[in-house]
Amino acid sequence: MGQKSHPFGLRLGVTEAHRSRWYAPKALYGELLVEDEKIRQYLNKRLNQTPPSASVSDIHIERTREELKIIVRTARPGIVIGPKGSEIDRMTEELRYMTGRKVAISVVEIREPDLEAQLVADGVAEQLKKRMGFRRVLKMRAENVMNAGAQGVKIQVAGRLGGAEMSRRLDVRLGSLPLSTLQANINYGFSESHTTYGVLGVKVWIYKGVYSTQEEENQSNAAGARARARGRR
Repeated sequence: MGQKSHPFGLRLGVTEAHRSRWYAPKALYGELLVEDEKIRQYLNKRLNQTPPSASVSDIHIERTREELKIIVRTARPGIVIGPKGSEIDRMTEELRYMTGRKVAISVVEIREPDLEAQLVADGVAEQLKKRMGFRRVLKMRAENVMNAGAQGVKIQVAGRLGGAEMSRRLDVRLGSLPLSTLQANINYGFSESHTTYGVLGVKVWIYKGVYSTQEEENQSNAAGARARARGRR
């Protein structure tokens, strides 16, 4: 069996912070955990799977005793907010009805979508669904990531590529990718492409460089930026 670690899970508590940030007594913990998953599924279906796609890469959830705060990281904030804020108001009302709590949604714009592994994976999956040549798609997207300023990228697809009878795996690698280095900023994304001949899996790893003290300070000071665990030095 392959001894593989999830890039996010490996760094959790070292250089990455949890995507759900709250404390709860033992009796309430399970209920809130299931609620978090339902919120993520609802927002993913509403914003990513329903056209037009809002290109949401990450959803962070914070809870206080009085309020449930949801931070949505998206490359297209206009679609999430809607005309005069109508869309975000509607989602807030629906989530308030679903959870029975006071809900506040904040939107954080992703400046460089080509450096977000989840968005790259979703883009590759969408192109494969449209029956574009998989080799050309992988090479083109990998080059776009490198041109955006990444230090390394790996894109892997697996399944019945090109409608072949037997499934196989293909990957494209550019630059360096130190997956076992905890201080390395590795962004990971996974998506599925549902084609007429089966499901294709898409995995993306993007290496953005090594975490530095200055970067952590900038991210912690930025409004609405996701919390980050302090790295080991």
